[in-house]
Amino acid sequence: MARPLAAPGAEVRVAAARVLDAVLHRGRSLRTELASALPRLHDPRDRALLEAMCFSALRQRPRADAALAAWTSRPLGQRDGPLRALLHVGFAQLDPLGLPAHAALAATVEAARGLGRPHQAGMVNALLRRAQREGLPPGDPGQAWPAWLRERVQADWPDEASAIFAASATPAPMWLRVNRRKTTREAYRAQLDAAGIAAHAPDWPGDALVLPEAVPVARLPGFDAGLVSVQDGAAQAVADALVPPPGGRVLDACAAPGGKAAHLLERDPQLRLTVLDIDAARLARVVSTLDRLGLRADAAHVADAIAPDGGDWDGSGRRGAQYDAVLLDAPCSATGVVRRQPDILLHRRPDDLDALVATQAALLDACWRQLAPGGVLLYATCSILEAENAAQVQAFLDRTPDARAAPLAAEFGRLAGPGSQRLPGEDGMDGFFYARLCRAG
Repeated sequence: MARPLAAPGAEVRVAAARVLDAVLHRGRSLRTELASALPRLHDPRDRALLEAMCFSALRQRPRADAALAAWTSRPLGQRDGPLRALLHVGFAQLDPLGLPAHAALAATVEAARGLGRPHQAGMVNALLRRAQREGLPPGDPGQAWPAWLRERVQADWPDEASAIFAASATPAPMWLRVNRRKTTREAYRAQLDAAGIAAHAPDWPGDALVLPEAVPVARLPGFDAGLVSVQDGAAQAVADALVPPPGGRVLDACAAPGGKAAHLLERDPQLRLTVLDIDAARLARVVSTLDRLGLRADAAHVADAIAPDGGDWDGSGRRGAQYDAVLLDAPCSATGVVRRQPDILLHRRPDDLDALVATQAALLDACWRQLAPGGVLLYATCSILEAENAAQVQAFLDRTPDARAAPLAAEFGRLAGPGSQRLPGEDGMDGFFYARLCRAG
């Protein structure tokens, strides 16, 4: 049986290094690795620290890599993945997390033993002490992006690319969406204040509150009772962009994890909403989200929205051209939410984008067939790439004679072809694209 590590906090550093090793060197998803690692830590403070170290290390990866290149006599080898990951964890504790240096260094050096590398503890100690004395070298946030993707962003947004890269390396504020069926934004803000949680109400979106410092959802008053959800302001804006008719028939074609469907029902519980997702586990998350909020969809199906014959998804016996509004939150590169999912930059490949663009086009055509004359389809992505957004929608309009794009208000972002684009960090929100498409009556 392994002897417990001597330094307090060493175990959580071991856990963080193992998560990062899997993400950095074995192509694993950060979300998946954290889902496995977090339940093994019993103290909620350790769970919060594990997440903070992993996210911070990934966001500042170029600076840590620059430090290792400058401060080691030879590059770390392929077998040194766990050591490299532990050093990233150690650097993140000093900058940007700013943890007390003595405790952070002692726990991280001890974690080397927990990783089975006691012979490298001295190296860890020396590198972290140098980082403490000198600070990490400055790094270009754009270097975290693979070259091919960085070049695409620079081509699409030549004047904004540097700001995009910088915003994508910065922690996001915590956005909440107040469930207007159960409370008001003002009343819930008062509950937060009473719980000692600072929040402010932005001018828009109307159901949003912003927490400058994130807190565990267990600390949010009434979370389990459905008073509030965690959802970025850019995603909340989808309900304002779609605006289905009261009590209308609505299809959410790619519904997981369910936040946008829930928001639509919070706005109008009489909507006849059908939710689809191609993955059964993800659809179960949608249903669970709705249950927590006291909401219910008329129908929920595991289905591919690109079904060639049109699905009888609401049980009405009708096929095709039956919905007053369709929400297509399309699968995309997620380049607008890198600050929330920094491992995206490690996993994206050029052929991924080609496949996504083809899938988006097929989804647009299939969902349009489900839309009744006079109806509205909202195409949305959390991407900032023109190929997935403005160019994608323009190509759809060019091949679809009965479709036209309706302009959106300035709050939705800058004009981008037939839609609106918000870039990462603007008004504190994620990067997001919206196009409101109307079908001739």
